[in-house]
Amino acid sequence: MANRDYRPLTIPRVTWDKKTVTEHYGKLVAQPLEPGFGVTFGNALRRVILGGIEGAAVTSIIIKGINNEFSIIKGVVEDGMQVVLNIKEIVVRSNDGKPGTMRLHVSGESVVRVRDIVADENITLINPDHIIAHVAKGGELDIEFAVETGRGYRTAQWPLDKAFQPDGRIHLDAMFSPVKKVMFDIEKTRVGQDIDYDKLSMHIYTDGSISPVDVLNYGVSILRTQLEHFLSSAEVPFNEISKMPEAEKEKAPVRLDQLGLKDIPVELLLKPIEELELNVRAYNCLKNAGIKRVIDLVNVPEEDALKIKNFGRKSLNEVKESMAAFGLYFGMNINEEDVRKVLASREA
Repeated sequence: MANRDYRPLTIPRVTWDKKTVTEHYGKLVAQPLEPGFGVTFGNALRRVILGGIEGAAVTSIIIKGINNEFSIIKGVVEDGMQVVLNIKEIVVRSNDGKPGTMRLHVSGESVVRVRDIVADENITLINPDHIIAHVAKGGELDIEFAVETGRGYRTAQWPLDKAFQPDGRIHLDAMFSPVKKVMFDIEKTRVGQDIDYDKLSMHIYTDGSISPVDVLNYGVSILRTQLEHFLSSAEVPFNEISKMPEAEKEKAPVRLDQLGLKDIPVELLLKPIEELELNVRAYNCLKNAGIKRVIDLVNVPEEDALKIKNFGRKSLNEVKESMAAFGLYFGMNINEEDVRKVLASREA
C-alpha cells in the first residue's frame, strides 16, 4: 500500500458570503466537491454543529422570596413560572469556557431587562433588551443566576433526596447549544467539461453568542479529531497529491481558451439574452435586474443570481439548462475585451 499511486481528489474552495454574514447568520459555499460528497459532508457537518458545539446557559437561580417556580413573587407582575421562562431565553457567552454567576436587583416600578444584570467578568450578555419581568410600584426583584457551560440539552439537575433546596435554589433545564438552525442544499457544478461535481451551500443560524464562522471551525475540528482514530495505518496524503481546479482558484478575468470556449460561438456572448430562448418569467426577471446580454448573465455568480427579485430556484435551474446547451454557466467571469479581441481577430 505504501508504494501505491493514488488518484487525487478535487480540493474545494470554501467561501463565506461576506455581504450577509453576521453574528447570527452565515452562508458557506464549498465547491467543487467530488460527486456525492456534498450530501456526505453537508449531513455530517449539520449533525455535529447542531449537537456538538459548546455553549453557556443559566442552569439555576435563586429568587428572593420564593423557593419554587410555581410561587407568586410579591411586587412582580409575572409569576415565578413566567419569570423562569423569560430567564431561559437569556443568551450568555462564557469568554473562557468556565462557569460564572450573575446578580440582578431591581427596586421600584420598572421594566426589568437583561441589561440590568451584573455578570462576572468572564460572562457576556448577548441580548440586553430581552425583558425578564415587570416590577410594580413598591416591588422588588432579587435574583442570583448560576451559569455553566456544556453541549446540547441538559435536564434540570435537581438533587434526588430533597424536594426544596435550603437556599431556595431553582434548577433549570438548559440548552447549551448556541446553534439555532442549520440547513444545506446541494447543486451540480462544473469542473472543466465535467458537470457532475457537487456544490454545497450551508446556512448556519446562531443565537449570537458565537459566530457562524467559529461554529463551522469547531464542527470541522470535532469531525477531524474523531475520524483520525479510525485510521488503522498511515494517512493517504491526498492534500499533497490533490489540487484545486485552476478555474476555481482565480477570480481575475481569464482568457477564453482557458475556459474551454473555443468550440462555442463567441459572438453569442455579446448578443441579447433572448438568444438563449428563456421562459418569459426568467427573461423578465433578468431584464429588470439590468442583465441584457449573454456575457452579463454568465458573469453573474450563481449565489447572486438567486438574489434577483422574483428569480427563484426553478427559474435558476431553467436558465442553467439553457446556458448549458451552449456550454455556458454562471460565474464564468469573462472579460468583454477578450471577447472583442477574439471577434476582431476572426474578422481580420
